[in-house]
Amino acid sequence: MRNMGNMGSMMKQMRQMQKKMAEDQANLNAQTFTGVSPDSMVQATFTGERKMTDLTIKPEAIDPDDPDMLADLVLAAVNDALDQVETATKQSLGKYTQGMNIPGM
Repeated sequence: MRNMGNMGSMMKQMRQMQKKMAEDQANLNAQTFTGVSPDSMVQATFTGERKMTDLTIKPEAIDPDDPDMLADLVLAAVNDALDQVETATKQSLGKYTQGMNIPGM
């Protein structure tokens, strides 16, 4: 019967951890992350859920004779923003997965 008290305590701790993790995830999802290309020609803004909410392209970045340059600038800004989301996710939620090998965390 003694183990039942330990089990109840563990279950309570698990519920508290789940609640805290859900709060941390909600806070992360509410944040915005803006990636910038070299020379700040392109900016891409994402939520913590990795959804793009804005893409700003300066007119001087649009060269009809060099569409590849614009594509490269967009990729750089998007990758910069997603790197920021990944870093914030690891900082915020990594404590819950420390020691576990969970893909994407």
